[in-house]
Amino acid sequence: MALVVFAIGNPSRGDDALGPRLMAELESWNLPDVRLVSDFQLQIEHALDLDDRDLALFIDAGTGTPAPYSFREIHPAPDRSISSHALSPEAVLHVYEEIRRPPPPAFVLCVRGEDFQLGAELSGIAAAHLTAARNHLLDCLATIDVAYWRQRTGLVQVSGKQG
Repeated sequence: MALVVFAIGNPSRGDDALGPRLMAELESWNLPDVRLVSDFQLQIEHALDLDDRDLALFIDAGTGTPAPYSFREIHPAPDRSISSHALSPEAVLHVYEEIRRPPPPAFVLCVRGEDFQLGAELSGIAAAHLTAARNHLLDCLATIDVAYWRQRTGLVQVSGKQG
């Protein structure tokens, strides 16, 4: 299956670097038929990156995310961000649906972050969450299949530590 992976985050804002760090690893893996897109935030133009893809994955960091990460399927949905400079993954899918056709199945891998201050380094807790998310990502990339990924949405181990 043709996959597009979006990594969202600002490497200069502490744990917001979780998405870009996973993307840097993905770039070194030379995955066939995988389009990699990295940016500080999602824009309307990112909808075009869904062209010719069978599956989409959005990787991001979150503060309210269960530790160490969450993995869920998403669907097109408008939101108020469409009129601003940043979109949610659901809004990107909605834009694609509006300008093209129904988007491919899509999932979000959201890694729990703790410290998003400008100039901060990746926190130790976030680094541990990154390891767990990487293992989940490797499992998903070993079987790039919608049905398999749907099975993986309910199997996330949540640690007892919540920041």
